[in-house]
Amino acid sequence: MSMELLLDTHRDAVGESPLWHPGENALYWVDIEGQALNRWSEADGHRRWSVGECIGCIALHAQGGLVAALEREVVQLQPLASGELHRRTLAQVDHAAPGMRFNDGRTDRQGRFWAGTMVRGMQLNLAAGALYRLDGDGLSAPQRQGLYVPNGLAFSPAGDLAYFSDSHPLSQQIWRAPLHEDGTLGPAQVFVDMRTLPGRPDGAAVDAEGCYWICANDAGQVHRFTPDGQLDRSLSVPVAKPSMCCFGGPQGDLLFITSIRPAQPTAEQGALPGAVFVTRPGVCGLAERPFAPAGAALSPAPVLSI
Repeated sequence: MSMELLLDTHRDAVGESPLWHPGENALYWVDIEGQALNRWSEADGHRRWSVGECIGCIALHAQGGLVAALEREVVQLQPLASGELHRRTLAQVDHAAPGMRFNDGRTDRQGRFWAGTMVRGMQLNLAAGALYRLDGDGLSAPQRQGLYVPNGLAFSPAGDLAYFSDSHPLSQQIWRAPLHEDGTLGPAQVFVDMRTLPGRPDGAAVDAEGCYWICANDAGQVHRFTPDGQLDRSLSVPVAKPSMCCFGGPQGDLLFITSIRPAQPTAEQGALPGAVFVTRPGVCGLAERPFAPAGAALSPAPVLSI
């Protein structure tokens, strides 16, 4: 199975949150520490917008543009062809400790936006992170607490199960919890203990067959797990730190994978760390549901004209 570069020249510091926009036939993703939003399409090439602070994750917004989790705000972003990036605050969080930011996130099948928070200094070993839900009633109280680096958010095809992980070396767990109609989570159970497998669990996606794909950070792999938690296959990525994957492309049969450029890359790693990769894994994904506050029409987001 071939693994190709999406872009020959561009590299991110911390590439994350790839998101396929079907209305634009375009891929969006973020550079967390580079404080930037990226967009690529075959028709228009690569564009990049400066955000001015760390941007952890993005999702489609039903009323246009994107919803994004920044350092302490969730905002609606409108990237413009002029290079401007308009933003409107949707919610703010009071972090449990200093030096925190939002990290991984996405929408569930009902159009609610979920995002986790973390202490930026992983070496501090502080489990102050929490998982939040944003819907028409605003930002929820923490739905899960005691996390180091919340990651791996994904939802079953039926929308009745939520997956999430903790990437920190002291955890390395993937959990699964029932997701109730009112947006609350039931008791979480360990889905996969990644301490027994290569890599730390990072960003994830669920395919049309209900299998869970997760990037194995530090191991240069993407693992696919069946719904019963069995390892089905592992894809090799030509960098040590793949960070998150998503399905996309006009047919939904492409898997896009972002990656992280280490602070001190070695010569053996070459020029690939921080790149975005694309492959055909042999299975299709599910279209991401746009964030839809209560009463908002689930119409496609306006197409960006480049």
